[in-house]
Amino acid sequence: MVQQPIRFDDGKAYERGMGIWSHLAGQVFLDWLAPPLGLRWIDVGCGSGAFTELLVRRCAPAETQGIDPSDAQLAFAHTRPATHGVTFLQGDAMALPFDGGRFDAAVMALVIFFVPDPAKGVAEMARVVCPGGVVSAYAWDMLGGGFPFDPIQVELRALGFTPPLPPSPEASRTAALRDLWTGAGLEDVETREVTARRSFPDFEDFWSASTAMGSMRPTLATMAAGDVEQLKARVRARLSEDAAGRVTYQARANAIKGRVPKSA
Repeated sequence: MVQQPIRFDDGKAYERGMGIWSHLAGQVFLDWLAPPLGLRWIDVGCGSGAFTELLVRRCAPAETQGIDPSDAQLAFAHTRPATHGVTFLQGDAMALPFDGGRFDAAVMALVIFFVPDPAKGVAEMARVVCPGGVVSAYAWDMLGGGFPFDPIQVELRALGFTPPLPPSPEASRTAALRDLWTGAGLEDVETREVTARRSFPDFEDFWSASTAMGSMRPTLATMAAGDVEQLKARVRARLSEDAAGRVTYQARANAIKGRVPKSA
């Protein structure tokens, strides 16, 4: 069976499932990145605007552009109070619609594994950032167990089902990120691990939030009701619940930053 491409056509569902995770990881990422205020930013693959909003609140950009292929995600991004003044455009990470050196900083937040040609995406970020500017990203460690929905995917595989994967999951590993950044000619490349911990009132809240997104729904829709219930039971057994029934889970991402070489 041919795996259908992962699509995100419901900004509200994405926000509940992944937007909160993005915000939690993004806080740690920005602490590490420590950019100065007042930069011109491009948020590549901005999605529902979760990281864009955080960027505006934390970094007081002089200008912020967000680009994403999904109209539905961009429509949701426009509804965020802090994104007033941000310019959102529909577009392709591998062909950014900007002149070279247009920005001071470019970021991909939880996006690089969705780019069919990650090297081209990084090269595009480097192209549109001015000499001395920063190019950065953070990505769930898709192949190392860091994905927030990993408990569900592990049990899907155990039951003989194939969970959806983005087109370039290998790009989320630290070594691959280093190769991409150095391959794009970026300098002063640094990496670090980012962890995010999220609590849910109970298992049902974890389950509904994690399966509401477009990345999970198509697989679950092909399963019989009994198989879904078996899957839920197996996932629940993997997770720890406290005395009040709360579920707390920790996800892990790999982060990277580098600079565009300064002109001679």
